[in-house]
Amino acid sequence: MEHGIRVSTVNLSSSDPQGLSRFYAALLGLEVETDEPEWVVIGGRGSIPLAFELDQHYQPPVWPSEPGRPPTQSHLEVRVDDLEGALAHALACGARLAEFQPQDDVRVCLDPAGHPFCLYVDEAEEQAE
Repeated sequence: MEHGIRVSTVNLSSSDPQGLSRFYAALLGLEVETDEPEWVVIGGRGSIPLAFELDQHYQPPVWPSEPGRPPTQSHLEVRVDDLEGALAHALACGARLAEFQPQDDVRVCLDPAGHPFCLYVDEAEEQAE
């Protein structure tokens, strides 16, 4: 790692950082580490912390992107062992299944703020075990 550069946190904007942090904490089994009115951080279990920042002008992205609408700037890839079980859990936590699903072995979901995230099973890792 040259110059000590590394990703320390992934930050998601939201008009409701507390609500979005509760969603991801429940989805991923993580704990709240910092809880302030405009900034919440969750982490634990050796994960990269996720931060949720208040943006009063936040507009949910459109996925897949459409001309003239807010595009997705980034999304989370969430590796799971059981795709259908993980999807049921995500939906129970408050996610929505995206209308457009480009792959049979991935489920694209939208979090309560509209950020897309992908649930997937790592076939290569399963075969190595």
